Order: sequence, then structure tokens, then C-alpha cells
Amino acid sequence: MAGPVEGIKVVELGVWVAGPAAGGILADWGADVVKIEPPTGDPGRLFGRMLGCDLGVNPPFEMDNRSKRSVVLDLTTDEGRRTALELLDSADVFVTNIRPGALQRLGLDYETLATRNPRLVYGLITGYGETGPDADRAAYDVAAFWSRGGIAHLLTRPGDTPPFQRGGMGDHSAGMTLAAAVCAALLARERTGTGQLVTTSLYRQGAYTVSFDLNTYLLTGQPIAIGERSTMGNPCMNNYAAGDGRRFWIVGLEVDRHWPALCRVVGRPEWLTDPRYADARSRAVNAAQLIGELDEIFATKSLEDWSELFAGEPDFFWSQINSVEDIVADEQFHAAGGIIDVPDGSAPGAGVAMVATPADFHGTPWSPRSRAPELGQHTAEVLAELAARRPT
Repeated sequence: MAGPVEGIKVVELGVWVAGPAAGGILADWGADVVKIEPPTGDPGRLFGRMLGCDLGVNPPFEMDNRSKRSVVLDLTTDEGRRTALELLDSADVFVTNIRPGALQRLGLDYETLATRNPRLVYGLITGYGETGPDADRAAYDVAAFWSRGGIAHLLTRPGDTPPFQRGGMGDHSAGMTLAAAVCAALLARERTGTGQLVTTSLYRQGAYTVSFDLNTYLLTGQPIAIGERSTMGNPCMNNYAAGDGRRFWIVGLEVDRHWPALCRVVGRPEWLTDPRYADARSRAVNAAQLIGELDEIFATKSLEDWSELFAGEPDFFWSQINSVEDIVADEQFHAAGGIIDVPDGSAPGAGVAMVATPADFHGTPWSPRSRAPELGQHTAEVLAELAARRPT
């Protein structure tokens, strides 16, 4: 099998990242995804140039558009809209992140399509939701997910300016949410015989990402303080630097369980009875002093040396802080299936290494079928398939 949703026909009208990401996940999982593009192409095709890639590749576009078929349709014309509707008449799923107002003007809104094809699962990603004063406001994930969704604020240390989001963070999580919702709606269709509208928004996705904080505020009226490394109330939940400059994070969430392991690994068993550090409250009061002492100790050895000591303590939880280069070189990342080979068509068995979408199916394993299509590469092929289905 090509994956768990092999045989499902998806039409995607997506731009930039969020909509194409949802379609790309479904394509990875085996769906036949036909990507409708305007004559100028999905603007996501510009990413390579925007990033200064001078090798003729567009890595972000490849990530979200592999295994799809590209069809060029001019939806500003009657002919283009008729063809799009004909494609959707036989589709199982429609995925889009075009603003609802534009979809209605094109006649591609949910009500119109559901009347023509009641079994259609219509997957929509918006910036801010379907109703409300900003429902039709333009949004990228930096705006709706990162900024308005509260993530940037919660990652800003007091007195600092907000950090910059990395590309597509909110888009990719929203795309995964929509792919999951589409699959749930397909399951419901098996029981009811009818499709439905399923939606998510970048704003909702951002708020859900920080729901630990947001739900705490909703239920208690109190926000969770933004942590400062130098004064973390639980020094067992903090990041430190080894002597070679490499940073790592200690993850001692259960203070009574993880504190003795930390004392042993840094060679300070006397801290267990030191009144400054003997219990969680004392450690919180004296956090700045304790963190300063730990900084001095961790600076005495390289991370490799520390990792050997850490390995001897089963109750000492930690992780190195990886760079992009570190991730690609990490044996565990490869063992966990983080990289896949995408066929590039140059020769049988030839492919290019890319990041895998983060779900595996051990009964119906998926594998990518091709790199991202050229603009309009499959227009003739898909139109021929439509013609073959028309009654004679």
C-alpha cells in the first residue's frame, strides 16, 4: 500500500504553507492530491528565491508538495471554475487555506460544493476563524499563531524583545490538525454517508499550543510567570552550558525524585542535607546561588564527558540542545524515522533525503512517491482523466 488513505482523492487549493502542508501530509499518507494552481503558481514556489537558494531548489516547497499532481487553472475565468467544480464533484476531500470571502466569490464555498457533492469533506484553514470581526482578515502564522496566539509573548524574557518565529511553525501544526480532522470526517462519512465542513485556524492553533498557560489563566485568573534562567524556582528544570560551550537542558520536573540524582551526578551529595537546598522551597528561595554553583560545575567538563556521567543516573533526565546540523547528524533522529528518501525520477531507486511528516502506520506504511511537481506538470493528465469520466 502507498499508505492508510490510499484511494482517497483530494483537491487542494492552497497557498504558501498551511493549506499545502495539510495536503502534503495526506499525500504522504497515500492520497491522490491534485493541487490547483493559478497560472503564476502557488506563491510558495518563491520560497527558494526568498531564502537565497542559488542551487535551483526550493526546500520549503518540496517539503509540503511532494507526491502531489499540479494542475494550472485560471479561476478568474468561467472555464477554470467549471473545471475546478468538475474535479471537486468526484473528490473525497477539498483542502484550502484561501480566505472564505474569496472562496465564496469563486463559488468554491462549502455550501455550494456540498450541494453538488454531499460526500465531500471540506477542510478549511483560516487565520482567525470563520466568524467575528477579523474572520476575513489576511494572516500568516507569524501574525495569527505566533503573535496574536500568545506564543511570542510567553517566550519573551522580561526586558527583552520578542523572538522571531522559524518558518512555517504554526502552518505545519495547523496542517497536521486539519489532516487529522479530515481523517476523522472521512471516518464519520463511513457511518453517515455524508461529508462535512472541518476547520481550524492559525489563531486557535497558537492558543492551543500555549493552552498549558491559557487554561491555567482561565481556571485560576493567574498567569504563569515567564521563567528567567538565572532564577528558575526549580533549578532541576533549567538549561546549562558545558565547558565546551554546548548547552543542554535538565528536565527534573519531579523535584523530590530528580534532585538527589542531580546532586550525585555533579558530585555534591552534601547538598542533600544543606539547609539552603534541602527541600524544594529552600532551593527556590536560593535558586540564583544554586544555579550559579551549577554553572561553575558544569563548566568544568565537556558535554561528552557530562553525558557519560548523566548516563549512570537513571533518574537524571536531560537533553542536549541541538542545532539543525546536530539534528541531521543525530543517529537517533534517523532511527526514529525522521528522514525519508523521496524519489526524484533521475534513476530507478534514486532519491533525495527530506524530513518525514511525523506519523507512521505500521500496518499500512506510507512512502513518498515523487518530488514536488513543476507548475502545471499534470494539467493534461488530469484533464484527460476528467474527460474520460464524462458521459458520452
